[in-house]
Amino acid sequence: MKHQGLKKVDADLSAIGLQDFNVAHWNLSPENLQKKTLEINEGVETPNGTLVIKTGQFTGRSPKDRFIVKDQYTENAVDWGDINQPFNSEDFDGLHSKMLSYFADKDVYVKDAFACADPEFQLNVRLVAEKPWSAKFVNNMFLRPSEEEIKSFEPSWNILCAPGFKANPVIDGTRQENFAIINFTKKLILIGGTGYTGEMKKGIFSVLNFILPKERNVFPMHCSANIGAKGDTAIFFGLSGTGKTTLSADPNRQLIGDDEHGWSNTGVFNFEGGCYAKTINLSAEKEPDIFKAIKPGAILENIGFKNDQYEPDFEDDSITQNTRVSYPIYHIDNAQPDSKGGIPKNIFFLTCDAFGVLPPLSKLNKAQAMYYFLSGYTAKIAGTEEGIVEPQATFSACFGAPFLPLHPTHYANMLGNKMAAHNTNVWLVNTGWTGGAYGEGNRINLKHTRAMISAVLNGDLDELLFTKLEPFNLCIPMSCPGVPREILNPRNTWRDVFAFDKKAEQVAELFHKNFDKYADQASEEIKEASPSLGVFV
Repeated sequence: MKHQGLKKVDADLSAIGLQDFNVAHWNLSPENLQKKTLEINEGVETPNGTLVIKTGQFTGRSPKDRFIVKDQYTENAVDWGDINQPFNSEDFDGLHSKMLSYFADKDVYVKDAFACADPEFQLNVRLVAEKPWSAKFVNNMFLRPSEEEIKSFEPSWNILCAPGFKANPVIDGTRQENFAIINFTKKLILIGGTGYTGEMKKGIFSVLNFILPKERNVFPMHCSANIGAKGDTAIFFGLSGTGKTTLSADPNRQLIGDDEHGWSNTGVFNFEGGCYAKTINLSAEKEPDIFKAIKPGAILENIGFKNDQYEPDFEDDSITQNTRVSYPIYHIDNAQPDSKGGIPKNIFFLTCDAFGVLPPLSKLNKAQAMYYFLSGYTAKIAGTEEGIVEPQATFSACFGAPFLPLHPTHYANMLGNKMAAHNTNVWLVNTGWTGGAYGEGNRINLKHTRAMISAVLNGDLDELLFTKLEPFNLCIPMSCPGVPREILNPRNTWRDVFAFDKKAEQVAELFHKNFDKYADQASEEIKEASPSLGVFV
């Protein structure tokens, strides 16, 4: 056994049981990790020096193969079900032992990192990986300790990641050969059989979504955040395709982070130190910040090429639609240096309503904010996935259901409490269709959406009149600077108002049907915020 690289003098890997391996490469620089990846023929470089890798069979997360160990600590706290699937402690120990044996003749790549930009809540994370590019990903996505901090680094959580190790479902208790398993008692995450780097990122996010609200009274959020010149913090929630990355990337505001944050008693802080963005159909015109961030240090995943010089072809989806790039946040020109902001003044829930019935902007009261947060609504359009021929409603609790170990109402209640304590405004923003559903109406102009968000952030709507839209009972502004008055009420944009009423009723029913799963643990206040039914009968 050999140890190379930067590490604490007395550090070893025995804390996770790993004592038999070839060479342990400790905290290699991103440049050396890229060099190692090229040496073992697991990556190539683009003309500008960006590393490109392929993650193998899995080019995205595998939710059905993500488990949490069920033991005394988690048994009565975790919201068990299809998302949080229980795993036996004995099976975990057996699988862990097999993974340790797998590393016996292999090099391992160790990367120490922090999660949470606020030192008060910082989590020390150690990755022990089979692949050098896994370590480079962690360097990109988590907060990077200084050399001095590494000398005294003590991990509070460990990740053991071996894409080449495959479980035996019959013996090991997994569903199939790949797995991602969180053990809160041992503070250890096992990832095997998959090279998809996002499993590491979302594994730690799930950990924070459990321990921060349970132990530290911090509200964890799957969102982006930015901050204005006057120190006003804004938060953007939204599922894929709603414009979260686009709308939070504002040249007049600094980016705190683009995906995962915590809200403490003093303000908002980024969980991460990097960005993990989709690159399908990426262009300098559509996403200039992301496009410029693709340079040495970044990692491109599963993309195609235009030629044998490895020039990226971002329109190529031959491997996957989920092509990705990871890069440290300092690749963004206007990133907030300390990745922190104050108490949020405004929160935006972004939805792409392909049914064309939600207003482009509405202000939510506390109960409505909790209700629409629990709903986490957007809609997929025809052609985005095989078999979808008309708009299809999609709901993901708290805009991040796959990563919530606690019951969703726990997070919704935290949001409500934060709103009440700090008088925070919450807005529902529809970036989808108006004048009709997808195929009949038109996509809401991005210029108008930006104008509405700017009006909110500038306080231009503070003194304006609002009116109510049924059946959702949403308060919509009667005017907004830079936005045609007629588009603010979606009912007025439909040629057939009776068709609007019918479609709105159908969408309201979808909200009710989805909410049924939370009704037994939701407060009466939240329930009363449900859209009305039978208004147009």
